[in-house]
Amino acid sequence: MHAAQAVLENPKRTVLRVLLSAEVHEEFARRLSVTLPPDAERADRAQFSALLGSEAVHQGVAILVEPLEAMDLEDALERPGPVLVLDQVTDPRNVGAILRSAAAFGAACVVMQDRHAPDESAALAKAASGALEVVPLVRVVNLSRCIDTLKQHDIWTIGLDAGGSRLDGSSLGGRRAALVLGSEGDGLRRLTREGCDEISGLYMPGTMESLNVSIAAAIGLYELARRE
Repeated sequence: MHAAQAVLENPKRTVLRVLLSAEVHEEFARRLSVTLPPDAERADRAQFSALLGSEAVHQGVAILVEPLEAMDLEDALERPGPVLVLDQVTDPRNVGAILRSAAAFGAACVVMQDRHAPDESAALAKAASGALEVVPLVRVVNLSRCIDTLKQHDIWTIGLDAGGSRLDGSSLGGRRAALVLGSEGDGLRRLTREGCDEISGLYMPGTMESLNVSIAAAIGLYELARRE
């Protein structure tokens, strides 16, 4: 419901079709700050299963939309807040969860490479829980050039890696920061790592050596926010 509500409340979205079950129609309409489209369709369980698959957890709401218009990195950097850069993070649910944390901590944007990154999809949007409508998802051709651009805007780039010094924000000196996170399996690639201003890790006194990338992003954003 959160993702569907955010879609309908986003004036930049092109909505093609809205399906609601009879059980949630009135409740969903009350949640909206805009008027429910008059052509919204009633759908039963069989229709939802046919469109979304029998395993989909849809809460009785499904919306077909056009992808959002792409935003350039330069335009996204006009927004305040830290930046998240994803180095070949491929799981759409992880990207969605990272977007949700980015929205919670006021990040300017989430940057991904054109290749080796998931498309805007239902799984991504659902995991983002509405954040896809709030935080720009910027796609770039080359992450190394992206990091150079961030540095040109006086943004301090921090690669997150368990082997780095503890992330505490002391090196920022009042500058904006970008957290650079590696893929779920291999972590940061060599060129990406070498382009960062520093490599830092999260404080983890327990026995685990690493965290899921979306959880690492949330903790990293929190560490930056509490130093402001």
